[in-house]
Amino acid sequence: MPLALLPANDPFMRIIDNFGMPSFVYVLGCRGKDRTVTYVGWTTDVDRRFARHNDGKGARSTRGRTWVLLHTEKFRTRRAAMSREWHLKRDRKFRKALAQAYTTA
Repeated sequence: MPLALLPANDPFMRIIDNFGMPSFVYVLGCRGKDRTVTYVGWTTDVDRRFARHNDGKGARSTRGRTWVLLHTEKFRTRRAAMSREWHLKRDRKFRKALAQAYTTA
């Protein structure tokens, strides 16, 4: 079926519309008593997502803490951002370096 014939509320259209939307990967940091905790996520609006984390409406593991934004990266597609998020979540060395820079600043 040609795209012009798909109804506006078709779920496939949502995928097409979001394809060109820039996506971001971000790393949050929070100082604890004896360590700095990091959180990695992806979004299309970093400011809105960061505010939701600090309002207690973000991911469950981020609730009850005051976060600072340590790092962001911009990607052309959601798929690229999600792939980078996956890699950053497994790159403890990178996150530890960000946390140490935050602690000493």
